Amino acid sequence: MSDPADIRAWQRLDAETTTSGRIEDRDVARLAALGVAHVINLALETHPEALAGEGDKLRQHGIVYTHIPVPFDAPGEDHFAAFAKAVEAGPKPVHVHCIMNWRVSAFFYRLNRDHRAMAEAQARAIMERQWSPEGNDRPEAQVWADFIARSDR
Repeated sequence: MSDPADIRAWQRLDAETTTSGRIEDRDVARLAALGVAHVINLALETHPEALAGEGDKLRQHGIVYTHIPVPFDAPGEDHFAAFAKAVEAGPKPVHVHCIMNWRVSAFFYRLNRDHRAMAEAQARAIMERQWSPEGNDRPEAQVWADFIARSDR
């Protein structure tokens, strides 16, 4: 099965890692068909576009589910640490999503730069396929610019 280009902001990072914005009911079986073993969700379950009962639906397809709810206006180091642990130690292949793939892209930027020794320019280019908080006019943009500027190296 090929990558589902119709899932919002779908992105393949490597053979074992995909990301996207929100997923829908129809996407659960598609992720399973792709061989995804683990889904990490960084969105709040109260978001209007969140998939209700996501964890149960994924588990019914044999997919491990990790929910790390990251408030869009307050990403924290505890969220990032839980994300890094889940990505690095969890089953593979892994799919990580939120609503727009903005949280996810920022988290992978830091993971790639600080934990995987990827060159900053390459890590930034991957993030910017989805968004860049710098120069963005959203009210939360500065919070995210500060978040990606941090380093836990």
